[in-house]
Amino acid sequence: MTSIPGGTLRMGSDDHYPDERPVHEREVADFFIDPFEVTNAQYRAFVTDTGYVTVAERALEAGQFPGADPADLVPGSMVFTPTAGPVDLSDWRQWWRWQPGASWRHPFGPASSLDGRETHPVVHVAYEDAAAYATWVGKRLPTEAEHEWASRGGLVGARYAWGDEPHPGGRVLANTWLGRFPYDNRGVGDAAPVGSYPANGYGLFDMIGNVWEWTSDYYAPRHQRPVDRAVDTGARANLLAEPGFAAMPRRVLKGGSHLCSPDYCLRFRPAARSAQAEDTGMSHIGFRCAHDA
Repeated sequence: MTSIPGGTLRMGSDDHYPDERPVHEREVADFFIDPFEVTNAQYRAFVTDTGYVTVAERALEAGQFPGADPADLVPGSMVFTPTAGPVDLSDWRQWWRWQPGASWRHPFGPASSLDGRETHPVVHVAYEDAAAYATWVGKRLPTEAEHEWASRGGLVGARYAWGDEPHPGGRVLANTWLGRFPYDNRGVGDAAPVGSYPANGYGLFDMIGNVWEWTSDYYAPRHQRPVDRAVDTGARANLLAEPGFAAMPRRVLKGGSHLCSPDYCLRFRPAARSAQAEDTGMSHIGFRCAHDA
């Protein structure tokens, strides 16, 4: 693991999405963090040793999906699918599909495998899947503040992990969407093997781009400063629940992914964050681990 010196983080951004506000100071203690996202090979070792079954591989419970056809309650996960051309960007269902049989073992569906993807980040992991792995290796998931602090690589107030320009000198420094989303991608178009792009100032790879990463923090639609009153996570889960689905607490994802595009999702930045239901893995969500110093 990489040792990260603590300090005073100016957390968030007042210039982008509302849930990144307000910028405020947060003290971060010394800690350790993995230099890379957890890979398929590493996760396979965990499953082989423990027999763990991920959420995407378990049968769905009818009580969690009132009104759903029982025939649809089969194991699976959410898989990104490019569209044939421009679509309404307010409707994410245009490019996300529920894929029966998709899981960390079969990232694009039951006919796919991990052949040649041993060093790619593991995906389709729900929050408890990531936390279980972290416990197995004697670590934990990072907090949101730790992830943002580490992602900044020692820079203060910079927009990206390397400075204020998305592509300084025309260089692509992270695995993100290059082109018109969600149909024209001139980038990788998938998660890349970990370490494919330059490290940041702390020697950490893919802290922005590649795959979103789970943190241990519950999500709120604005930053909860240390002086703010705590928010009831149960009430927040009900507020954020999708119609027709049971309420599920959300955790904060950090770092953005290979699907982040300036014309739709400018979230490949240290300050960016996203809410994710604890029980939902997707083809662009992974994680890395942290440890107390």
